[in-house]
Amino acid sequence: MKCKHICITIIIIFVSFIFSLGIGRYPISINDILNNDIKAMSVFLQLRLPRVLAAFLIGSALACSGACFQGIFKNPLVSPNILGAASGASFGVALAILFSFKIQYIQLTAFCFGLLAVFMTLMMSRNIPRHDPSLSLVLSGMLVQGLFSALVSLIKYVCDPYEKLPTITFWLMGGLGNISLNDLIPLGSILTLAMIPLILLRWKMNILALPEEEAIALGVNTKFLRRIIIICATLLSSCVVSFAGVIGWVGLVVPHMVRIMVGSNYKLVIPFSIMIGGVYLLIVDDIARSAVAFEIPLGIITSLFGIPFFAYLLIKGRKGWS
Repeated sequence: MKCKHICITIIIIFVSFIFSLGIGRYPISINDILNNDIKAMSVFLQLRLPRVLAAFLIGSALACSGACFQGIFKNPLVSPNILGAASGASFGVALAILFSFKIQYIQLTAFCFGLLAVFMTLMMSRNIPRHDPSLSLVLSGMLVQGLFSALVSLIKYVCDPYEKLPTITFWLMGGLGNISLNDLIPLGSILTLAMIPLILLRWKMNILALPEEEAIALGVNTKFLRRIIIICATLLSSCVVSFAGVIGWVGLVVPHMVRIMVGSNYKLVIPFSIMIGGVYLLIVDDIARSAVAFEIPLGIITSLFGIPFFAYLLIKGRKGWS
């Protein structure tokens, strides 16, 4: 069953890549590439290839992050943005656009504020007495999200309504239109570095699903392990917002799809979430840039797909969590 799922998933990834590279307002065929058509090659190398690779990387990162958070908090409703990373990064984007930073500094500012938000959440949760640590962390994350959301609203209120306000709004709705070849190296490097520890620790995430006392009795340092997973998973979501804006629901929905497919064993959930998450965002991006004459922000499409699917899961029960 496992080999069958791996083979099918690899075939789906391959087909999705070929399809995504060809589809768009300027269709590219294999003959165009083989014949070295100058215009087709320019579109392929400068626009289509960076976008397709970025979509797969970002989808993989969001799904991996969501699977990890849902596992360590033992809660299927947890998303990668629970610790305030997306809200903090969104504030960083809005602030950088307000001060007319260049695109590289916008990404850097978003990334830094995403990490700052998570640091604030962790510090705040430590000072909440006599509560379950996981609950304290979630409540602290909600407070930090609220704070940074209010700051984003303040920036929107005071900024130029004709130029900067639309820029902030479109960035925060998510999209890959600004991704270039130069972005792929830092984006891929950060996401890969953050995903490797999560892939290596997927065996121990099964132990974290046990009651705390049982996990400690098995010799696992649960506090240290959770911190490592939280830092890496947050790094993934912060990095995504800094490069592509807020793309919601991927980290919430894809891990559920994977659990339905392969069960709740994290040895399989993490790698399959990475693969299926990448394919999912590839398909969403294909729709975003091809369905209508103008490009639809990714965050809108992921919400339109994610909300009905998640409602279906809630109605049908917690399949895959047993």
